Amino acid sequence: MESPGTQVLIVGAGPTGLVLALWLKRLGVDLRIIDKAPASGETSRAIAVQARTLEFYRQLGIVEDVLSAGIRVERLAVRTPSGIAVTLKLGDFGAGLSRYAFAFALPQDIHERILIDHLEKTGVVVERRAEFVGFEEDAAGVTATVMNDGSSEVIRAAYLCGADGASSTVRHGLKLGFPGGTYEQSFYVADVDVENAYGGLNFCLDTHGFAIVLPVRQSGSVRLIGIVPGSHAAEETIRFETIRAEVERITGVTVEAVNWFSTYRLHHRVTEHFRAGRVFIAGDAGHIHSPAGGQGMNTGIGDAVNLGWKLAAVLGGRADARLLDSYEPERIAFARRLIKTTDQVFRVMTSRSTLVGLWRRYLMPKMIALLVANRAGARLAFRTVSQIGVAYRESAISRGGAGRVRGGDRLPYVEGLADAGEGDNFAPLRSLDWQIHVYGEASPAFRAALAPTGLPIHAFAWTPGAGEAGLSRDAAYLVRPDGHVAVAVEAQDPAALLGYIEEFAIKIDRATRELR
Repeated sequence: MESPGTQVLIVGAGPTGLVLALWLKRLGVDLRIIDKAPASGETSRAIAVQARTLEFYRQLGIVEDVLSAGIRVERLAVRTPSGIAVTLKLGDFGAGLSRYAFAFALPQDIHERILIDHLEKTGVVVERRAEFVGFEEDAAGVTATVMNDGSSEVIRAAYLCGADGASSTVRHGLKLGFPGGTYEQSFYVADVDVENAYGGLNFCLDTHGFAIVLPVRQSGSVRLIGIVPGSHAAEETIRFETIRAEVERITGVTVEAVNWFSTYRLHHRVTEHFRAGRVFIAGDAGHIHSPAGGQGMNTGIGDAVNLGWKLAAVLGGRADARLLDSYEPERIAFARRLIKTTDQVFRVMTSRSTLVGLWRRYLMPKMIALLVANRAGARLAFRTVSQIGVAYRESAISRGGAGRVRGGDRLPYVEGLADAGEGDNFAPLRSLDWQIHVYGEASPAFRAALAPTGLPIHAFAWTPGAGEAGLSRDAAYLVRPDGHVAVAVEAQDPAALLGYIEEFAIKIDRATRELR
């Protein structure tokens, strides 16, 4: 059976695929999203939702629903079997850097349901039990074959995106390598009810391992993650009762009921390419790594946003197709840096060396305390973990600089702006479209020169906070739909902005901008 064509076919309805679908649909793109699973996940795998992801959700208009379903993590306790070694406040450790300056936890199963609900409100339903089989590509699009309850369907699409996980059929169809490796340790993950629940994130260190304890539901359940004790690591089947005593010793909790338990091996891999012609891959299909810092799911969502606005612009005739060339270099560079960083941290955390283990148990808590004991250290930690520091300075579509801000940087967050719709400079990003920011005064000549482009110019009164954020007074910043700066110029010379707009054939969809 051959179906009517669509603009984008998304394979995989995890968080990456769902966010891509939401972003595209908000921008008027016709799409289909399929998944071979009969239903969305019932277990809470990824739980950390970083500030950058929450900023994207604010742009989509769904952040309040997400926040109401999860838990703000107010503190981090570093524990050893002897008790709490240090306690750190996480409630506002990124104050002034983001509207979402806190650590936040939301189980993946609940997270996915929220995304699905919002997607269904746009008229898009995830097509379940639809298994992607393969595809053929030509100059005009992609022809995909999908099996659904024994019936074969042919779907024609302009572009195909594989967000179908680590075993991605789309990636295999592109014959892309997935270099990397597998960690030698086995890990466990469990959602449990405990007798002596304690709040916040608890990082439990021991000479021969580590564990993480984190609240995952408002009902009081907690998530346990850790290394399977060495004496059981080689066992083919492991039950929670087998390792209960060791888990309770390291974490300090007493488990009353086990809601879900699983063991697994972890990999660290990045595929060779994120794009081949009209086919893209995103999320775990392109990169998998250790859970250090709660980065995996958030990185996939970052892929989806980066690709989504570019696809929508090209499909809508609002940008040159060369814009799509920037997706792979921007996202693969970040994925490779992340893999390297998390791998180094994870190897230290999981080392079986007695010397490293003693350092981990006795000295590491003191080092963590020293790092975040002052404002500068806390802000550095927040920038690193929250993904607000992700930048594309080396990208071919990043230009110029003004103040400390360079083309490719995330637009610095500035609050306390009386002339901003919601008191900060991120409120206009809800349009999901290009815009120009000036912090100070936009001259009449500058406004007149840019008027024919249709790009809105948001001029915010200069405040000390803008300077502290690294912005330059009266400079002009061309901001991409994803909130990253495309072009920054110190003087309000429109030539650089007009040249860029012409180079990439950027147009504003005036008819639908207000509706969005």
